[in-house]
Amino acid sequence: MKSFNGKVAAITGAASGMGRTLALQLAKDGCHVSISDVDTKGLAETVKLVKAAAPNVKVTSQQLDVSNREAMYAWADQTAKDHGKVNLIFNNAGVAYATPVEHIDYDKFEWIMGINFWGVVYGTKAFLPHLKASGEGHIINTSSLFGLCAQPTQSTYNSTKFAVRGFTESLRQELDMMNCCVSATSVHPGGIKTAIARKSIASPEIEEFTGADSEQGKEFFEKFFITSAEKAADIILKAVKGNKRRVLVGPDAVAMDAMVRTLPETYQAIIVGQMKKMRDKQIARKKRKAAEKQTQSA
Repeated sequence: MKSFNGKVAAITGAASGMGRTLALQLAKDGCHVSISDVDTKGLAETVKLVKAAAPNVKVTSQQLDVSNREAMYAWADQTAKDHGKVNLIFNNAGVAYATPVEHIDYDKFEWIMGINFWGVVYGTKAFLPHLKASGEGHIINTSSLFGLCAQPTQSTYNSTKFAVRGFTESLRQELDMMNCCVSATSVHPGGIKTAIARKSIASPEIEEFTGADSEQGKEFFEKFFITSAEKAADIILKAVKGNKRRVLVGPDAVAMDAMVRTLPETYQAIIVGQMKKMRDKQIARKKRKAAEKQTQSA
């Protein structure tokens, strides 16, 4: 797909962050957009921004829980009806849940799988017939840097993102074999400056395991969010135009991918070593603060 002008793109998770930025950049390129999210307030703001940036582009919106299969299929059909066709589906919606495996809550595991993985599957299958009917289509599924490498306390998130990667790579090969008009790209963002960390949830046991409470953990992760949503969207859209199978978003994603490829076993030990050092620092800092507080009260 060499141009987005006159095309129609559907985007999940478009109320903020990368989804919103993708909608804006596509609209500026003359692409009509159908956007969805569970956050109606944020979704309405995205619609307002898109209309202001590209008045001649048609934008429709739908409150949507991507883990709801029937709702996803209904949105896909409605998008095709409202716009006359659909050329692109960006399965972008995602959530995060941090906890050691020992303390995984099964309900929360099913919750994150429903959004991060099944949402991608439903979006792909619901929109694929419409993409084929358009004569030129592309499926863009958001995996993650954590779909390339594993991290302590991220087993649930890793599971969803590794699954998206495998699903999309298999899909792309099938589409290539069919020699049809649809292609697919697996997207692996590193730390993007969005609200995903701030909106993430963590089990109470995370503090004992890492030395930091959930709020400190969110602040720590946000320090590594070095790529703007605008830059990320630009990289992704260029990859779609280039029909890339996989796109790494951000220098951290590029570096970690290289490390995993060259040190497929050793990288785990490196990460464990770094995590232990950070945990020891957190524990030492808390002890110092406790001692200072005790001294002041005395």
